[in-house]
Amino acid sequence: MKKTLSLLFLLFLTACDTWGVAPQPFPVWTAIPSSTPSIVTATPLVIPPPALTVISQVTETPTQIPPPSFTPTIALPTSTFTLAPIQSVDIVILGCNTSIDILRGMGEVTNAYVTLKNTGTVDLPNACGFLRAIDEDREHPDKKVCVSNLPAQHQVILKLTVDSTYRQDTVIQVDALSNEVVLLRIDKQSCRDISLFGGAPSDVGVIKPIQP
Repeated sequence: MKKTLSLLFLLFLTACDTWGVAPQPFPVWTAIPSSTPSIVTATPLVIPPPALTVISQVTETPTQIPPPSFTPTIALPTSTFTLAPIQSVDIVILGCNTSIDILRGMGEVTNAYVTLKNTGTVDLPNACGFLRAIDEDREHPDKKVCVSNLPAQHQVILKLTVDSTYRQDTVIQVDALSNEVVLLRIDKQSCRDISLFGGAPSDVGVIKPIQP
C-alpha cells in the first residue's frame, strides 16, 4: 500500500512543472573511439658520400712560340721598262789586193776584203759596205755590196772593188750603211796585202754569228 502511494506521488510531481525548465538529462560520457594508429616505417636517410676531388700534380712544360715570320713586301713598279733598240756596227778591214778588170776595161782595180759586224740588238736591213779610194778613177759596180738583212750579233765578209791608179799606194775608206744611212766610216792609209796573210777568204758573202 505504501509502495502504491509513493508511486502516485512521484507521478504527481512529475506532472507539476515547478522549475519552469525541464531538467536536462545527465550526459552520459561515451568513450571516444580511438583511431587506428598509423604505422610509420622509418625511411633511412641516405647521405651521399662526399665527392672526392683528385688533385694531380701537373708539370708545365714551357712551349716556345716561334716569333712570327716577317716576309718583306717589295712593291714592284707597275710600269715595264723596255730597253731601247741599239743599232751598232763594226768594220774590220782584213786586207787588200790588186787585179786587172779586163771585162770592164778598167785596168788595175783594188779589192778590199772587209768584215761587217752587227754588234747591236736589232737587225740591219739592207746592210751594205761602201768602198772609196783616194786615187779612184771610174766608179766600179762592186764598190758597194749589200746583204738584204744582217741579224743582230752576226757578221758577213764582203769583197769591195774600186778602180785605182796603177802602181800607186791607195788610201781607202769604208762605210757601213743600213737603208742608205751611214752608220760607221773608217779609213785605211795602207791596206796590207791579203795574200801575205793566207789569201782571200773563202766565205765571202756568208752570214755567220759574230766570232771573237
